[in-house]
Formats: sequence, structure tokens, C-alpha cells
Amino acid sequence: MNPVETLDTAKAVNPLVQLQTFGQSIWLDYIRRDLLKGGELQRLITEDGLRGMTSNPAIFEKAIAGSTQYQDFLDSLAGRADLDAKGRYELLAIRDIQDAADLLRPVYQSTKKRDGYVSLEVSPFLAHDTAGTIDEARRLWKTVARENVMIKVPGTVEGIPAFRQLISEGINVNVTLLFAQGIYEQVAAAFIDGVEKFAATGGDVSKVASVASFFISRIDSLVDSLINDQLKKETDAARKAKLQSVLGKIAIANGKLTYEAYQRIFSSPRWKALAAKGAQTQRVLWASTSTKNPNYRDVMYIEELIGPDTVNTVPPATLEAFRHHGKPRQSLTEDLDGARKTMADLAGVGIVMKDVTDKLTADGVKLFADAFDALLAAVEKNTKRSTTPAPRTNPQSASLPADLDAAVKKNLNDWRASGNVRRLWQHDASLWTGEDEANWLGWLDVTDEQLANAAKLKEFANEVKRAGFSDILLLGMGGSSLCPEVFALTFGQTPGFPRLHILDSTDPAQIRSVEKKLDLAKTLFIVSSKSGSTLEPNIYKQYFFERVQQTVGNKDKDKAGSHFIAITDPGSKVQLVAERYSALSNFGMVPAAAMGLDTGKFLARAKEMVEACKPSTPIEQNPGAMLGLIIGTAAKLGRDKITLITSPGIGDLGAWLEQLIAESTGKLGKGIIPVDREQLGAPDVYGSDRIFAYLRLESAPDAAQDAKVAALEKAGHPVVRIAVSDIYNLGQEFFRWEIATAVAGSILGINAFNQPDVEASKIVTKQLTSEYELTGALPPEKPIFEEAGFKLFTDDKNAADLAKAIGSDRSLENYLRAHLARLGPGDYFGLLGYVEMNAEHESLLQGLRMTVRDRKRVATCLGFGPRFLHSTGQAYKGGPNSGVFLQVTCDDAQDLPVPGQKYTFGVVKAAQARGDFQVLADRKRRALRVHLGTDVKAGLTKLAELVKQVL
Repeated sequence: MNPVETLDTAKAVNPLVQLQTFGQSIWLDYIRRDLLKGGELQRLITEDGLRGMTSNPAIFEKAIAGSTQYQDFLDSLAGRADLDAKGRYELLAIRDIQDAADLLRPVYQSTKKRDGYVSLEVSPFLAHDTAGTIDEARRLWKTVARENVMIKVPGTVEGIPAFRQLISEGINVNVTLLFAQGIYEQVAAAFIDGVEKFAATGGDVSKVASVASFFISRIDSLVDSLINDQLKKETDAARKAKLQSVLGKIAIANGKLTYEAYQRIFSSPRWKALAAKGAQTQRVLWASTSTKNPNYRDVMYIEELIGPDTVNTVPPATLEAFRHHGKPRQSLTEDLDGARKTMADLAGVGIVMKDVTDKLTADGVKLFADAFDALLAAVEKNTKRSTTPAPRTNPQSASLPADLDAAVKKNLNDWRASGNVRRLWQHDASLWTGEDEANWLGWLDVTDEQLANAAKLKEFANEVKRAGFSDILLLGMGGSSLCPEVFALTFGQTPGFPRLHILDSTDPAQIRSVEKKLDLAKTLFIVSSKSGSTLEPNIYKQYFFERVQQTVGNKDKDKAGSHFIAITDPGSKVQLVAERYSALSNFGMVPAAAMGLDTGKFLARAKEMVEACKPSTPIEQNPGAMLGLIIGTAAKLGRDKITLITSPGIGDLGAWLEQLIAESTGKLGKGIIPVDREQLGAPDVYGSDRIFAYLRLESAPDAAQDAKVAALEKAGHPVVRIAVSDIYNLGQEFFRWEIATAVAGSILGINAFNQPDVEASKIVTKQLTSEYELTGALPPEKPIFEEAGFKLFTDDKNAADLAKAIGSDRSLENYLRAHLARLGPGDYFGLLGYVEMNAEHESLLQGLRMTVRDRKRVATCLGFGPRFLHSTGQAYKGGPNSGVFLQVTCDDAQDLPVPGQKYTFGVVKAAQARGDFQVLADRKRRALRVHLGTDVKAGLTKLAELVKQVL
């Protein structure tokens, strides 16, 4: 016979084409660039009757890792810093899916939307995330923008409601990873629900397409292995025969009975009503139909599953095999009684089908997730980076207990799957609460803006130097003062430049102490306020402007004015930066320049961290994202106290971190409580609510700290280590922790950029100072107890609770004992001192907090008021209700006037303390206020002694 005639005859009776006469469509479970562009896909459509395609992560991973066909495309994306590996993969995959859909469009049209589809899968990491699956499917559907595309969604418990919702929106879906008849029926019911909802909204149901991908060969692989395990041990001949009788038969029997359910479901009156409107059934698609056992016929999972309204998706080798020797027949409805008997026989030998299908589903999710991991790694490996070296950042590592490590890895996978780092950089508010978060992310780009204006900062520094100032006093609060304070205490005075001082307290004694350090005639005052209307900076300015006028001459206001500059941002781009995220903006860089720091060098170092935290860095290598995942996950697991350990040379960094973390995360009853300046103890003084962050200055480490941190790690406490190479790398830490805090806020489900409870305290303070302006006095208050120069104040509820605990034996000791007895596991102690912040007072208060820490085994926080109001105060009032607070106030030995106001600085401080306490009480916090006399040192000494006695 002529070979040409043989080939023509083969074409005429091509088994693949013959499948159409039995109502089955053959799809290809494979995709690669050369298939699309080399003409092979078109040949398969034309000659083999191919009617669709499916893809999955494993297929794309093999295509990318196993060829160079995608190299040019990946190279073209190498410079896209806005793309992570998942983003690059999506662009690549979508291009292929669109091209395949375009080649299959004639099939789609000729079959009246029945065939001609290409499937693209949502991230396997979303298999147990309903909302995430819906969001990603919508996005992919919109981006691919082809009506002959199906989005693949797993048939998990969480995937099925997502599928239902997507169908109700008219999105085509391929439901994958189906193994059980019962689950298939849930999917079919969800499909009908979705179509009905779509119809109810006026949708054209004829455009809605779906397949239910029912897996075949994996069932036999698992069941056969279970049977073979039994056969190895079985000695009874009859039982052996029964076991052998079901080998290689379960998958097909299971498929036939599932198809029987399909016929029943889609012949119901409910479905017929939809069919009358043009709806098309959700066909069963046989997946995993290549034969794994070499003893079985290589095309058996095609031949035995042929019937009307079905699809079989096969890999290239199986397609080729069926073309060569496949024998089509309508087999699906053959011997259904035999199929039922096979399933009964399986149960009879003790193998539970539900256990089999549950395991296969779980394994399938994991296999696809592993394949997706490998796919992203292949994309990363095959993306040729530019010649720019990798960012040089302070190294970061973590030692985590097993439960926290597992939870972090899960969140890591979720973030990678959802492209959340990319969403963060795109200012996507839905990453948090969907409120106004997008308006507060200007800090992401501020380093570039500052570098672009580096010459202006340098010129400003030279102006300050030429002016001959000996001192700079920054007047600010919270984020406006804490970063400059880090510069002042870390870098000290630069030769030839003025020394930087900070004022962020309304305590009259502290204002006097600061003023004594200054030569007012040679001092530059920086008034720092984001809004320009913050109370404290404005009254500081009023006071010092008058003092400078008195020094340089009252008649020359311009001369006095030349000593003052302001940093504010109404109407500027920096207005899009929450104050605590403003360290690298003018609020940090202007004072830094004025004191002589090399701001260009500082910002260039910070820029390295900015680059390392961008979406183009794999998330597991992204320093800020990983830190945020760790501390956010830890908080959700109950480790919501982060103890900050800093080398002495960078000790003040803790105060800045404390403010950033507390004010950003402490709200809605959630949050991370930062613990700064708490002396390190033995591992057994810490509970399971702690996580530790050790920022070690590599150029000047502290051996005692090293030993104690090592002991914490050895004891199993979670520890994050960051090695800060030198102090000019502090800008890297500002940005790392800003990213980390934003990520942690997302994990906690809060708006990381507002501070509602700080505002509440400000409102009460404003009410009190306004009343003083009107009446000349603050509202009267009555202590609940007085003794030996101490007065105790609290609200009615706290007073009643303490009175009940004390009984009739009222004394200062018993009140303190009862109050501190309220501390329990998971709580923290907040010591809030509205006294002058100096070394003597801090030492006494530190001693008091350490007594509480060591005796009660709880985290302790120490804050000086009113500065902590713009910092940790947010978390104390809005965060988890696990704080027990002791507020300490005093009489001022000598007050200071506020020019132009009736109230004084002492009155403002008193109003702030009372406003702070009132909001704590309003938030039902456990709080007690101890009021001292004018001898603050003596009062604190006695208070510390009393606390030791009662504990």
C-alpha cells in the first residue's frame, strides 16, 4: 500500500476526531511558546479536532525551566522594580493564554461557545482563601480579557463558594482538583446557584461556561498502593482475589458514577428552566488521564470514559498515543451496576473512599502549591538582572519556635500568592481596611525625592554653619521629634556645626533644663509640626520667641525671627506621610542637615533598603516584608509584646521604633505593644506573649547583651536579629521598620496610618485648656484616697473595683497592691510619668518597672508624659485591653507662662495628663493615678519602695 494513502486513511479515521461523534471534546493539558507560535497548536486544532487547552503551575514551570523560549520576555522585565516573581509570571502566562485563546476562538465560535477555551489557574496558595480566590479570579479575568478563557479554581471547601460567586458574575470557571462524587455534586449545585443569580441580574446565561475537572489516574495510583500494601500481608486466597479484582478499576468506576450524577442533576426541572434561557451545562472534564501504571493500557482513561457532554484533557504523550491506537466507543454508561459493585467491593476490603479522596484533595493542593513555588523560583532564576549589584543592607535573621515558624511560612505563602508586596507599593488600601490608607503612603517614595533634592539639604547645612549658631533646638512632638532625637543622641555634635537639642515636653522643669543648655542669642529654633496646628510646638514657639526677643532686643522682631524656621507640610507631597513614617522626609533630614550630618550619604544608604523592600525582591528575601510577617503573625498568635534590644551606641532608636509600632498597630482592640529600655533578664522572667528584636551595632556591640540574647534563643524565645553595620545605616532601619509595620498592620487587619485614640486625648486636653482660658481654673477633681503627701485618682469603675479588692483596710500600700494584683499572664504594666524626663527620675522609674517585671513576670513599658501621648499612648488606649496603668503626676515647683495665654505650661501638662487618663478610663482600661507633691525625687523614691513592699 502506498504510504501516502496510509497516512490519508489514518487522517480519515483519526480516533481523536472520532471522539466528537460520541459527544466528547479533547483538550490539551499543556502549553508552551513554540506550540503557539510554531504552528503546532493550529495543526492540532485542524487535524486532531483539538477543542481546548488547560494549564497549571507545573506545566508553566516545565516550560520556563526546560527551555529558553521565555528568556527574552523575562529579560525585558528585569528592570521592572514594581514586579515580583509572581507579577512577572502572570505577564508571561497571560500573554500565552491570550495567544492560545485567539487561536482557539474559531472553535469557540463554531461550537457556539461550547468549546475553544483555555484555562488559567489562580494561585494555588489561595486554595483555602475564598475572598482571595474571588479577588484574584476577577483580576485575571479582567486582565486576560478573552471570553473564551476559564479561570481555574480549586474544588476545596473554600473554593466552592468562590466558584459560585464568580459564576454569578458571569466569569467562566474551571473547577479543578475534584476526586469525590459528593464534592462534584456540591460543585454542580453551586454552578446552578450561580447561573440562577446571574440570570436574576439580567445576565446572558448563554455566555457562562464551566467545567468540573474530575481527576482520574491519581485515584487508581493511591488505591492500588493501598491494595498492594494489603496484598503483601494477606494470606487468605478469597480475600486476595477480592483485593486483586478492584486493582485499576476504582478511578473509572468512580468517574462513571459521577457522570451518572451529572446526567441526573442536569436533567432536573430546575436546570431545564435555565436551559430554556440558553444556559449550557457544566460539563465533566476528565483530568489526570495519563496512565501512571505501565501495566495498564496507556489510553484506558480516555477509552473508558467517553460519553456525551464530556471533556478529556490530556498531556501530549497521551494525545499522541490515542491518535495512534485509541479505540473510541461510548463507554461511560456501560455496566453502571458493575461500577457500583466495584465501589462496594472497595469498601468491603476496608478502604474508605472518602479517606482516599480527602487525601488526594489535600495532596493535590500541596502538589500545585509546590509546583507554584518551583515556578516562581524558575521565573526568578531565569530573569536576568541588570548589572546593578544587589542592595547592601543590614543583615536580618530570625530564630522562631516551631508554631510561629509554621504560621509565618503560611502567611508568607499567602502574601506571595496574592502579590501583596506589589499591592502595598501600588497604594492598595484594601491591603488594610479599604479606608484612606492610600492617602498615607507617600513615605514609600520620599527617599528618592530627598535624594533628588540633596543639594538643597547641603546648601541649608552650609547656611546654618555660616550663621554661626552654637545650638539648635527642635520644638516638636512624636514623629516630628523622635527621629531628630535619634540623630542627636547617636551622632552627637559634628565639628563646626551646632549641637542639636530636642524639646518634646510641657513639663516646666524640663523646659527650664533645656533652656539652660542654650545660648539663646546663638540658637536656631526648628518648629516641627506636620499640620502646623499642634498645640505643643506652637506654645514652645511662643515661649522661646519671647525669650529670644528679650535676649536680642524686643524692638527687633525680624532679628528674633531669623532664629526660627518651621517644618510643616499642609498642601505638600509630604502631607501624604503619616508623621511617624516621616523620618526620611524633611522632618528628619532638615534637622540632620542642620547638625552637620552627611545627609547624601545617609539617604544613599537608606536607598539600599528601599530597593531591597520593593516588589522585585522575592518576598522571602525582602527584609521589611519578612520582618512584618514575623511580628504581625506573632501578634496574632498572642506574642503581641515586642521587646526592643538596641546596642548602647544606637540606644535611642528604640524610642523611635516604639512610637512607630505602637501608634501604627494599636487600635480596634488589636496591636503590638513595643517594650523599650526594659533591662534584659533571665529567660524565665518572660512569658509566651513576647518576641524580641535585637538591633546590634556591629561596630560597637555589647558583650553582655550578646550573652543574654543568646540565652533567650537557647530557651526557645523568638528572636529577630538585625546587624547594623554602622550608624549611617540607621536610615535603612527607619525604612525596614516602616515597611514591617505596614505589613504587620495588614496582617492584623487595621489601618496602620491613623491614630484615632491620640486624637481623642487631644480633644479632651483642648476642652480642659479652653475651660481654663474662660474660667482661670481647671475643673475641680477629688482624690479617692490621700496619704503621706500622695493623692490617688481614678474613675468610678476603677475606684469601685479597687475598693472591693481592698475592703475596709484602706491604705496607700493596699491600693497599690490591689492595683498591681490586676496584672495577669498576657498583661503588661504601663508606667506613665508626667514628670521631668531626666536621668535621676528615669533611674527611679526604671527600678519600679523592673520590680513589677520580675515579680509579676509581665512586660513593662515606661513613658514620660506628654511625649508618649504622641507615641505609645495610641496603643495603650486603642490596642488590646491588656494594660494595667500607673500614671504619675506632680505639682510643679515653679511654673512657666505661655505668652499670650492664661494657661501656663504646668496647666497644659496637667490637662494633658487628665485628658490621657480620661480616655484610658473611657476605654475601660485598668488605671490608677498617683499624684506627688513638688519634691518629685522624694515622691518617686517612696513610690518605688512601696511597690517593692506590696509585691
